[in-house]
Amino acid sequence: MNDTYTDKGLDQHVAPSDWVNPKPRSRYHLVVIGGGPAGLVAAAGAAGIGANVALIERNRLGGDCLIHGCVPSKALLKSARVAASVCNAKTFGVDVPDGVRVDFAAVMERMRDLRASLAPNDSAERFRRLGVDVFFGDGCFVGTDTIEVGGQTLRFRRAVIATGSRPAIPIIRGLPESGFFTNETIFSLTKLPKQLTVLGAGPVGCELAQAFARFGSRVTLIASGSTILPKEDPAAARLVESAMQKEGIEILRNSRLERVERTDRGMQLWPEPNIGVRNTEALLISVGRTPNVDSLNLGKAGIRFDSRDGAIVNDYFRTSNHRVFAAGDVCSKFKFTHAADAMARIVLQNALFPGRGKGSSLVIPRCTFTEPEIAAVGLTESEAHECNIAVDVLIEELSHNDRAVLDGETNGFAKVLLKRGTDQIIGATIVASNAGDMLNELTLAMTAKLGLGSLAKNIHPYPTQAEIIKRLADQFQRRRLTPTLKWWLARWFAWTA
Repeated sequence: MNDTYTDKGLDQHVAPSDWVNPKPRSRYHLVVIGGGPAGLVAAAGAAGIGANVALIERNRLGGDCLIHGCVPSKALLKSARVAASVCNAKTFGVDVPDGVRVDFAAVMERMRDLRASLAPNDSAERFRRLGVDVFFGDGCFVGTDTIEVGGQTLRFRRAVIATGSRPAIPIIRGLPESGFFTNETIFSLTKLPKQLTVLGAGPVGCELAQAFARFGSRVTLIASGSTILPKEDPAAARLVESAMQKEGIEILRNSRLERVERTDRGMQLWPEPNIGVRNTEALLISVGRTPNVDSLNLGKAGIRFDSRDGAIVNDYFRTSNHRVFAAGDVCSKFKFTHAADAMARIVLQNALFPGRGKGSSLVIPRCTFTEPEIAAVGLTESEAHECNIAVDVLIEELSHNDRAVLDGETNGFAKVLLKRGTDQIIGATIVASNAGDMLNELTLAMTAKLGLGSLAKNIHPYPTQAEIIKRLADQFQRRRLTPTLKWWLARWFAWTA
């Protein structure tokens, strides 16, 4: 498909064509390579406390999140949710005589307008006003304390590698010539593909598969394993899989693509195991991320790295070069905007001051924004088992929550893992329409080291779906009513009768 669009309104903020790189200072307190979430937080934070800061970006400021990640995808998901709600309106006693007609071009235009409206927050001009020297170009190390960009040399006391990641592209015969999409190109579409095949059943693949199905595409999702979302709680993944299948999405499990061929009418796909040739109009590749380290010349600066894990850092986010730190996708398995933000704050503490902030201290939640959403924090049951941690498991079904019943959203649950015999929360999963918002209470409890018993004291407004957290805490309190305690209580009430 060639019907794509480039957003010039976005570029005037995050990649201005008339930008002139400044003359470098003699030495910077901090040089940041990469203008995504981690790099922007590090640069703004350092400049805010008076440090001399340089920020290098080779493409567009804002990174994956603003340009082709969280921002555009969630704008599309909102439109898709609205379409699904209208389709289901009759369930709620609302008649929509003319049915649903999705104007895909308008959906994409709305997304681009919203993305452009958020771009000033990440703009080159804003960072210049903050006191940051912004350089556009390919930055690379030319020494242990020196970076070159655009023919100019920047010396630093400390540096941060925050170059993020890019879509991983599998080796498939015919794929390079096929005109496939990734998350970096799919948001430039203006015409809805009649058929869309998504290779990869992780969060991005599942979110976009459901969205395009709701817009009207006939969607096939190819999963390499026996289920979608393999890193999530299996029961949670099954609920989302069931919801997607009810919406007409075909899911091929334990499959991979062996060959791709572009034809005049679209594309032909050869999945394995052999189930016959599949025709599709568009192919979206979503099989993971690759850290951006290739062009940084890290070896020149004595920085250890590899192509899978990126820059190798210790618990303080320091590389093998004591002057250089890293944050975000380029060095972490947690490839989330909020994780990059949190890492950058620790890096600032450790790079500019005698800080000892640790990555292992971070409690990082995650959310897959399908409908229903899956939000999780900490360990899953299988991960706890692999770590030889004995757990108590508490589960509450949304079907027992009054608000979920009233909303017609009973397809979900909340699950908490406690360290065996205690109320210490070591993991939690919520499946609900707004699970990402509901999870925050449990994330805070883990961060503040509050036990589940403490949450029993928290009063929730009625009726809300978040009351399910209170029910989990109450369930824990009831478990504390041991036979011995029941015996003593019986004697107490007999004596006070």
